[in-house]
Amino acid sequence: MKRILIFGASGYIGNTLYNELNSYYDTFGTYFTKKGFEQNHHFFHFDMQKGGLASIIKEIKPKLIISALRGPFDALIETHQFLIDLISRFNCRLMFLSSANVFDSFEHFPSYEYDKTLSESIYGRFKIKIENDLLRLPPAKFVLVRLPMVFGNNSPRIQELDQAMNANQPIEVFPNTIININNDIKLSQQIHYIINQQLTGIFHLGSTDLIHHFDFIKLIIQKRYQRKAVYKQVYTTNQMRYLAVLAKENKLPNNLLFSYTEILDDLTLFKKDF
Repeated sequence: MKRILIFGASGYIGNTLYNELNSYYDTFGTYFTKKGFEQNHHFFHFDMQKGGLASIIKEIKPKLIISALRGPFDALIETHQFLIDLISRFNCRLMFLSSANVFDSFEHFPSYEYDKTLSESIYGRFKIKIENDLLRLPPAKFVLVRLPMVFGNNSPRIQELDQAMNANQPIEVFPNTIININNDIKLSQQIHYIINQQLTGIFHLGSTDLIHHFDFIKLIIQKRYQRKAVYKQVYTTNQMRYLAVLAKENKLPNNLLFSYTEILDDLTLFKKDF
C-alpha cells in the first residue's frame, strides 16, 4: 500500500485530506499544537522552527508527501526547499497546496494552469516562491494544486460568519472581487482522484463558474441564517478583480466538477438560528 505523509494534517484542509485518504492508503500526518493527536501513532509532532523533518521522512519512507503546512513564511520556505531537494534525490513525489493569490495582481480575467503568476500581496509572493522552486523539478516529481477560497461547515471562514452573526458584527465583503470556490469534501475527493490516477502537473481545483464575493456571502447569509446582516464593504481596487482559478489543460472528470450553487447547498443544509 502506498505511503502518504501529510504535513499539516492537524489543520482544516490537511485533516480533511487525512480522513479521506486514510482508509485507502497507509497515511501519516504531522501536527504542531493541536491536542488529540499525541496517542495516534500515525501522527508525528513537527515544529518547523526546530526541524526534525528528515527523521520523520526517514521513519515513514513515504512515496507521496502532501504539504498543507501553515506558519511563518520564512520557516515555510526553508521547509519546502528541504522537501524539494529531497524529492529530487529520492523516489518520492510532492503535492503542494498553493493558492489563487499567486494571481492577485491580475484584474481583468480569471487564471488558468499555465498562466504567468504575479502577486502584490506578501502571501501571494510567498506561494510563488515555493511554486517556482517546485517547477524546477521534473514534471513527474510534483503536483501543484492551486485553490480558490475553500468553504465548509467547519471551515474557518464559516466559523467567522457564525461568530459575526451571533455577535451582530459587520461581515467583511469584497464587492469588486470575482471568485470561484471549493469546499473540504469536494476538494478531498478531487485530490484523492489525482493521487489514485498518479497524475502530475498543475491543477486548479474550484467551481466551474464564478460569482462576486459579496453576492456569495449574501446568499450564504440568506439561506444559512435567514435574516439580514450588516456588511463592511472593502474595495481593494476601483476595477473588478478576479481571484479565480479555472481549469483548462488539466480538467478532472465531470463527476468531480461542480458549481458554486452546490457548495452553497452544502453550507445551508443546517441553518443557524441566533
